[in-house]
Amino acid sequence: MQDFTFNTTPGIVHEAGGAKRLAALCGERVAGTVLVVTDPGIIRAGLLEGALSGFSGIGVEVFSEVEADPPDTTIRAAVEQARACGAELVVGFGGGSSMDVAKVVSLLASGHCDQALEDLYGVGSARGKRLPLIQVPTTAGTGSEVTPISIVTTGETTKSGIVSPILLPDLALLDPELTLGLPPHVTAATGIDAMVHAIEAYTSRVRKNPISDALARSALSKLSGNIVRAVHHGDDIEARSAMLLGALQAGQAFANAPVAAVHALAYPLGGHFHIPHGLSNSLVLPQVLRFNSEVAAPLYAELAPLVEAEGASGGLIERMEYLIQAVELPRRLRDMDIAEDFLPTLASDAMKQQRLLVNNPRDVTEGDALAIYREAF
Repeated sequence: MQDFTFNTTPGIVHEAGGAKRLAALCGERVAGTVLVVTDPGIIRAGLLEGALSGFSGIGVEVFSEVEADPPDTTIRAAVEQARACGAELVVGFGGGSSMDVAKVVSLLASGHCDQALEDLYGVGSARGKRLPLIQVPTTAGTGSEVTPISIVTTGETTKSGIVSPILLPDLALLDPELTLGLPPHVTAATGIDAMVHAIEAYTSRVRKNPISDALARSALSKLSGNIVRAVHHGDDIEARSAMLLGALQAGQAFANAPVAAVHALAYPLGGHFHIPHGLSNSLVLPQVLRFNSEVAAPLYAELAPLVEAEGASGGLIERMEYLIQAVELPRRLRDMDIAEDFLPTLASDAMKQQRLLVNNPRDVTEGDALAIYREAF
């Protein structure tokens, strides 16, 4: 066995209705003001109301301007509010975007980080000490509540990652009741995203280890066995609970055995066409799996029974294609109004994601990326 290191969020609470205890969980850590980072959709849906009702002896402010694929300007605005209110703890409440913003805010607003936002990009660049950080996911997808990663939109069409163990949250609070009202298309896209995390962690060329493998396998089993039910019967609390826990386990897996070419090819789709991250992954997943199967077939065969497919690499790929169809996600790039003559630009941009491509089980050239996009078209 090769040497390895495994890190994850130290505290995990899985409790239906647990969001109502958020104030108490914050109060165990600080006595001052808490900044909750969220998005306008969470406010409109009233998901934050139950959590905020418990704050009486602790000050609380809400930053609710997070958008999908948050730009650096959003982070700067949240940091400014955190500093102005003297935040002593940060809560990310929402999907991956809110949780990613909360991570960076907890570092830059701490008073113990002498870096600017632009200095943080890359692997291991961030330093200093962050504020206490609690994450409350309202989707079962990104696993950001247990990862040391924040993704920031840094230009009109580009994204950059901040990767540092400093960003690992202190506590993940999983409340499946918060996910009951998720629209089917969001449930579908985020669920496929979590499955991609599990598959790519299991086949990662870098830092794959027995603990990440066990988590990836458990996650894939839970997610594949419940995604169709969660999409078409959104009030099924058991299916929602399984999806939320599966997404967390997949997050724990890929936080230690990182994702690869599916994500690398998905990022340009989000950057240029603002396609939600989970759907971007779904659009290229079968094609990347087929490309990788030349090298990763034995590992895909190990995963196939977990998704109730035959124990061969082709079985996993076919089952994933079936699940994408069963949850009614778009399946072709042309369905997203992407022109065929734009595919070379996507391939060129995918090559900028070397942080991810080095983890892929098979080397990916720009020509390979273009061929994958063409197959997905």
